[in-house]
Amino acid sequence: MTGRGDPHPAFRFEVQLDGIASGGFSECSGLDSRIEIIEYREGGMNDHVHKFVRGTRHPSLILRRGIVDRELYDWHAEVGAGKVTPRNAVVRVFDAAAQGVVMEWRVSSALPVRWSGPRLNALESRVAVEELELAHDGLQRTI
Repeated sequence: MTGRGDPHPAFRFEVQLDGIASGGFSECSGLDSRIEIIEYREGGMNDHVHKFVRGTRHPSLILRRGIVDRELYDWHAEVGAGKVTPRNAVVRVFDAAAQGVVMEWRVSSALPVRWSGPRLNALESRVAVEELELAHDGLQRTI
């Protein structure tokens, strides 16, 4: 009989974007996939509603990190100026000892649709954090 495995930690992860030395991100959210359903009420069928799959929806990926360079901002600005360069991304989660990858998602054709700069306050001692929202064509879990 095999034993129950412990859940993997959510704090050992990395995000890689094609062509960008992306540094370490402190947060990654939006690893989400939803199947949309259309309901159809057939005349004379009062005991149930037919449900049909419409397609899969993938919300935006949200990345947060301390500002170390201007690469993410520049990519967002280039897309806004008409130089559209989609990039693929990989999100990897490591085991507790950071020895191996236990989960991996591949995100295809990501585009920056929102960039947010840091919240600045002279009374606080915190890291300047930027946030990037990426619209994409879909994600696939590979591990």
